[in-house]
Amino acid sequence: MTTPRIIKKYPNRRLYDTEISSYITLEEIRQLVLDDEEFEVRDAKTGENLTRSVLLQIIAEYEERGQPMFTTKLLSQIIRFYGDSLQGFMGGYLERSLQVFLDQQQQFRSQLNNMLGQGPWSMLNDLTERNMDMWKSLQQGFLTAAANSVRGAQDANKKKEGKS
Repeated sequence: MTTPRIIKKYPNRRLYDTEISSYITLEEIRQLVLDDEEFEVRDAKTGENLTRSVLLQIIAEYEERGQPMFTTKLLSQIIRFYGDSLQGFMGGYLERSLQVFLDQQQQFRSQLNNMLGQGPWSMLNDLTERNMDMWKSLQQGFLTAAANSVRGAQDANKKKEGKS
């Protein structure tokens, strides 16, 4: 098991990626999440783990843009669990529920690909190949018809010349 990538957060709110020795943005941390890279965000002075708060900050920013994922009702229900006797179970429950959802999504995609026999790119490639084949056939038909027309005209001219 590899050690997680360390991101240091400084008091000025800047984030420093120790692996690439460069400052990074929240968007770049989001990309680390999308790339499934393990990382930890640590306070530069105290070493305190700030990963959760930075991830929550990313979620909050995305919730402010466009179509939010969490409704006000859902957020209110989650807040009600804080301090409740079931608070300790809620995180695990949500995590397992999301994993089941992701597994079902993957299974659906797999079944859809099997049903279609191929993925979207191969379907597009097959469609393109069929269109090219039809285009070639059409061109060949025109060329053959044109050649026959020229031969017919030449034969007619020869007959005409032979009668003169």
